[in-house]
Amino acid sequence: MTPEELYIEIVKFCRSNSNEAIVKKYSRYFKNGVYDAYGLSQDLLNGKVKEILARKDVNPETVHETSKLLIRSSKYEEPSFALMFYKANVKQFDRRTFDDIAFWFETGINNWAHSDFVCGELLFPLLKKEIIHINDFAPWIVASNKFQRRAVPVSMIKTLKLTNDFLPCFSLIEPLMTDPEREVHQGAGWFLREAWKKNKEDTEKFLYKWKEKSPRLIFQYACEKMNPEEKIRFRRTK
Repeated sequence: MTPEELYIEIVKFCRSNSNEAIVKKYSRYFKNGVYDAYGLSQDLLNGKVKEILARKDVNPETVHETSKLLIRSSKYEEPSFALMFYKANVKQFDRRTFDDIAFWFETGINNWAHSDFVCGELLFPLLKKEIIHINDFAPWIVASNKFQRRAVPVSMIKTLKLTNDFLPCFSLIEPLMTDPEREVHQGAGWFLREAWKKNKEDTEKFLYKWKEKSPRLIFQYACEKMNPEEKIRFRRTK
């Protein structure tokens, strides 16, 4: 089976199992009309992924090339297939996996849900296995895709469990502390909130440095678990 044939099969499967009720249910979590979906249930998607990967007429290279086609689609489920294909093969991850993901952001990923799935399920295993390191994200800081920029701090959240030295992470995300996009603010704030829970002293030094310059949404997220007395220290003075 060719990648084009497999892609057509997946699209037909999505169309034949579309469900408007599911579309309506989840559309409220996405702004600006980015949730263009068939309404495929997660169980159906998972089952189809499993069935495809078990077939003899589908090899790893076919899946790799089909994923390039899927990731470009505006329909929510088609990139989801690509993400699930890769998750199922986490044991085979190598440096090419990271390059593939960078390509996805350059050509297709356009919402927070796919971006955050990539961070937790695909990029974190690469970091944990030391196939990549946080400095490999440096070019992503200036990426044109805001969800690729968001992926930098979000990818590092799980790594907080692996180290007590957060200073390299703080140095990496500094350019994002004045990023213009809301989704990036949320990602940076989320990371800083989790960092604060593990290392208050270093995180608060970093927050204090940026409290007068950064968008307040970052601090809204970063300070979420603080008590009122702690939060007041990170209010702007002007």
